[in-house]
Amino acid sequence: MLAAIWQGPVIRLIPVGMLLLALQRSLFVEITIAGVTIQVVLALAAAAGAAGGSERGAMAGFVLGVMYDMLEGLPIGSTAIPMTIAGTVAGFLAIIVAEPHWWLAMLFTMMGAAVGEVMVPVTRLFIGASDPFEPRLTLIVPVVAIAAGVLSPLFVPLARWCLRIRSAEWVAPPREPTL
Repeated sequence: MLAAIWQGPVIRLIPVGMLLLALQRSLFVEITIAGVTIQVVLALAAAAGAAGGSERGAMAGFVLGVMYDMLEGLPIGSTAIPMTIAGTVAGFLAIIVAEPHWWLAMLFTMMGAAVGEVMVPVTRLFIGASDPFEPRLTLIVPVVAIAAGVLSPLFVPLARWCLRIRSAEWVAPPREPTL
């Protein structure tokens, strides 16, 4: 059982998530686009879904979301649920191709991040936050989605490494002997 945990994807995902959380809390608070903070942790959760499918994206989103909640002092699950949904949506979109090209992975990451960012105020509404819907939500969602798309060429390979996903190897079918 311990070998499954030690060799599983969570052991790689936690240090990477801690590094991205530190960057998001320090560097990306100062670097804003139109007053919107870039959500790098959400981008990694969506990129994990685009790289590994809906199950791995949901797992990565949940782990990263719980880490974010514990760091911010939020109720556990208030960010984990939107990040889980972001990874799941990106993973469901990635089902249409066996191994998506970089631009398809970028689109899937953007869509997953957009859905995840829309779900943040919805989950905060369910936990009883006062006025969770920000009036600038129509500005926040596209900025977060575009930032996730820009970061996806870096985050999709990083997510593949974290989740221990190997590239698919295509082998030609054996030739039948001619008579």
